[in-house]
Amino acid sequence: MVATAVMDSAPALWGAGRPGPALRRPDLTEVRRAELVRRLEEEPGGRIVALVAPAGSGKTTVLRQWARHDLRPFAWIALDGRHNDARRLLADVARAVDDAVGADVDADRPFVLVLDNVDAVVARPALRALRAIATDLPPHATLALGSRREPPLPLARMRVERAVAELGPSDLALTRQEILAVFAGAGHELDRQEADGVLQLTEGWPVGVSLAARSRESGDLRRFGGADRLVAGYVRDEILADLPPDRAAFLVRTSILDVLTAPGCDALLGRTGSATLLGELAAAGLLVALDRTDERFRHHRLIGAALRAELRRSEPSAEARLHARASAWHRQAGDTDEATRHAVFAGDLRGAGDLVWTALPAAIAQGRITALEHQLAGFTPEQIAAQPPLAVAAGLRDLMLGQGHMVRHWVSVAGARRLGARDADVEQALAVLRAALGDGGPRHMRDDAERAASAQSGEAPWHALCSLVAGTAARLVGDAAGAVVRLEEGARRAAVSAPHVHALCLAELAVLALERDDWEEAAALVTRARAQVDRYGLDDYGTTALVFAASAAVRAHRGRIDDAGHDLREAVRLQATLTDFTPCFDADVSLLVARAALRLSDHVVAHAHLARAARILDRAPDAAGLGATRDHVQRQLDRFGADGHAPAVSMTTAELRILGYLPTHLSFREIGERTFVSANTVKTQANAVYRKLGVSCRSDAVARARACGLLDG
Repeated sequence: MVATAVMDSAPALWGAGRPGPALRRPDLTEVRRAELVRRLEEEPGGRIVALVAPAGSGKTTVLRQWARHDLRPFAWIALDGRHNDARRLLADVARAVDDAVGADVDADRPFVLVLDNVDAVVARPALRALRAIATDLPPHATLALGSRREPPLPLARMRVERAVAELGPSDLALTRQEILAVFAGAGHELDRQEADGVLQLTEGWPVGVSLAARSRESGDLRRFGGADRLVAGYVRDEILADLPPDRAAFLVRTSILDVLTAPGCDALLGRTGSATLLGELAAAGLLVALDRTDERFRHHRLIGAALRAELRRSEPSAEARLHARASAWHRQAGDTDEATRHAVFAGDLRGAGDLVWTALPAAIAQGRITALEHQLAGFTPEQIAAQPPLAVAAGLRDLMLGQGHMVRHWVSVAGARRLGARDADVEQALAVLRAALGDGGPRHMRDDAERAASAQSGEAPWHALCSLVAGTAARLVGDAAGAVVRLEEGARRAAVSAPHVHALCLAELAVLALERDDWEEAAALVTRARAQVDRYGLDDYGTTALVFAASAAVRAHRGRIDDAGHDLREAVRLQATLTDFTPCFDADVSLLVARAALRLSDHVVAHAHLARAARILDRAPDAAGLGATRDHVQRQLDRFGADGHAPAVSMTTAELRILGYLPTHLSFREIGERTFVSANTVKTQANAVYRKLGVSCRSDAVARARACGLLDG
């Protein structure tokens, strides 16, 4: 009966002539939302505008600013619990429209009807009245709805018919400039970095920005977050209290998850039906959708942090249990990173350590040292030291990064722990780390690596690393044949199991090739090594300096001056990140850098790196292979500058390019055609080469350049 009466009264609604409440415009200091207001002013009549977002999103503020700037009259009603009476709702709407527009509502005069706090209406007859209001909207009127939840309208059909414009949390979020304005209005100045930090944390949530500005008054902005009592209290009172208890509990308990899926939430909470709840909460703007299929969601950053604080406050005993369930779910789903993170939060450090260790071979195989770093970052140094598998994993990470001092630390703490029978593979990896450090010199390094390899099964994940260490040590002591065997074995094993080790094996083989003047083989090997570096993003690992140094030497020899220069700079940059690393490795990189720099006529770099290698090799008398290379580079450098001192001026890239053509029978004109410059330019650059080499003709320039290592003999 009531519902029928509501529907019967709807057609007469627009002609009602009753006085209503005037639009409230409180005197508030607000940030101007000029872009949003402009969009709303352009909305034509006959349309519905729905602002749906959580509490504190600034829906009412935007509507007020729109009302101030739009020339159309506004009829405004702030709905509350009293409007669950359908007749009261219709009567108040009629009064508001009459007050704003006048009795003759059918006179085609455009106006806007604002119904704010639509979520306060929950009674079925009143909801039917709302639908009737939207359905019978005159073509010259615009209906604006502000709500914390999707309004009870056929939105799917309206979207298809383009009859509704929707503004959600992302539309209402404050921009960086608006954040700066909020803080300026509160008497605080932010620099760009601080503003970006506030934007990232709050995601532009207006009330979050406002609370951050208040927090700035009493302390360091960097300490502001979801656990701040102002934020936690607001979320508790304005978001959770507004939800049914089961929805509020769902939000709080799932706040420990980074990504929310229906199966994951069901497993976490021991229930079914999470898909429906996720959809409802996302529609209310309380979750952020990560795809267009409504399968993956996340919590708003600041609200999520406040929800986690609420979980610790209201259910302290449940937190560890929920993390344990989340860890089990992610482990079953194959997501080791998340399983490890939740195991740490659950207090299961042994289980978390086992997860890291189990995933370690795969992480190395996929070049995911960054992922390993992320996993280890969840533990304190003391927790890592307490578990040999974690300590060895940290040592392997630091070995790839070239942090020798940290490798020694982790080897020491892992070795001090008693290892059980189940830790046999940990002991094997520990032996490989000891060998890789090379503290006893190349011969001990080779012997240690061979012993470590013999102790492993054929399928052990550390075989490739053993082969790399043994092959490198063999080359250092001058056993080129043995080095090739081991390095080729390492490259073969690492090709599908460890891209970083694979790249280093190929680089070592390339160095062996260039030492026997097989430059074609060296170039092919370097190209493969560089491909691994590029494919797996290994160009920030300190040990990759060897790959870039070998590539620089090969490319400089082949006349690829620009590419060689780039690789040389990368090698020098990465070598600088090595800390207390294997001494002979450092010397090896330095000699390759010196060879490439000499070829590029960068005598300062060549001299500095040769001197660096010499200082290291003076303390490693058994590194005969590197000693021979050092002597060869020293002779070339001595020929170029008296007593090994570099000339005052080095050649430019263009001059080096011309120098590469001087041994040929090409004329200056023909050289110019190949280098795309004029014959006069070639002549000018050739004369500069003569002057810098201290000669007066082409043949003498070629002879001196060969003697100095700038050209092949």
